[in-house]
Amino acid sequence: MITRPRRLPALLLAVLTLAAAPAARAEPVDSGPQGTAALLAELHTLYERAGAATDAYNATEERLTAQRDRVAELSRRLAATRTELAATRDAIGALAREQYRGGGLILPASLRLLLGSDPDRELAGAAALERAAESAAAALERLETGERHEGELAGEARAALDAQQELAEERERQRDAVTERLDEVETLLAGLSEPELAELSALERTGTARAQEQLLAEGTLGAELSRAPSAEGERALAYAIEQLGKPYAWGAEGPDSFDCSGLTMQAWALGAGRPVPRTSQQQWERLERVPLDALRPGDLVVYFEDATHVGLYAGDGMVIHAPRPGATVKVSPLAANPPLGAVRPDPEAEPLPSWTPPVLPDWASEGEDSGYDHP
Repeated sequence: MITRPRRLPALLLAVLTLAAAPAARAEPVDSGPQGTAALLAELHTLYERAGAATDAYNATEERLTAQRDRVAELSRRLAATRTELAATRDAIGALAREQYRGGGLILPASLRLLLGSDPDRELAGAAALERAAESAAAALERLETGERHEGELAGEARAALDAQQELAEERERQRDAVTERLDEVETLLAGLSEPELAELSALERTGTARAQEQLLAEGTLGAELSRAPSAEGERALAYAIEQLGKPYAWGAEGPDSFDCSGLTMQAWALGAGRPVPRTSQQQWERLERVPLDALRPGDLVVYFEDATHVGLYAGDGMVIHAPRPGATVKVSPLAANPPLGAVRPDPEAEPLPSWTPPVLPDWASEGEDSGYDHP
């Protein structure tokens, strides 16, 4: 069941960020449409930078997870190799001790046969000695091969650990970059008055409405806005709908909060049972692209020139997405951000023969896509 999230007091984000970052803008914000438009453009730029930094962080986090798995696998293989080496050394030691107890001197088989009193016994002994010699040679070969393999594995393990450390340091640098970008956003918002925030919200709503009207008028989304999804797309959409109202958090993959690509990834992985790449840039690069006029629910709409934002198409020209810090998972017009294009995780799947669009809650579109909010 979808429940409406508890609304926060008006301007809570601005109050919180003001407390966290009391250094507001030194110069007053220009009043009037031009000043507000410039402010909105600045805010959008900061959010795009934060989105790019978040995408880089998520990609490095994914690489770090894979590298940790590689280090663990190499460690297991190295331990197994060392166990085998120890067993081989024990076997060689046992052979050496047995030879020592036998007198240490082994005559050639032809000489033992000539000098021995029991030729049949000597022949049997010679065969046994030959088998023992072959066993010893094989053990020595295993030892040599095992020691060489151990050295190679140890070198790989050291290199893998070094790579893991480098990735961890890179992730920390990217975490700092995200934090820096978000601090810039908070400082900007904290320096605005309530009327300025209200004017900013109104300007963005107007801009989104105009962009959506233009998409529809130009036929960019095609004439049929509510195509049927595939069976997997329907399940992905259902998952996304269940997350409505949950807060955005950078780097989050649920279940309590999401960033933009964390939401789309989990909608397809957990909802539809089909894994997709983690970041919006990877989703854009690796999934099959589809034109906007062929969108069907469940497809992923990717935004900005550097593919740093993504939402899940819900039909009727709308997307479900986790917009930005300070916002919650919501339904927005597809043109709320400048679309780069769209991708389809299941291009081979046929659409359902019939489909009834789900009924979304009344509050699903509430809240600003830019992360500041008013009741």
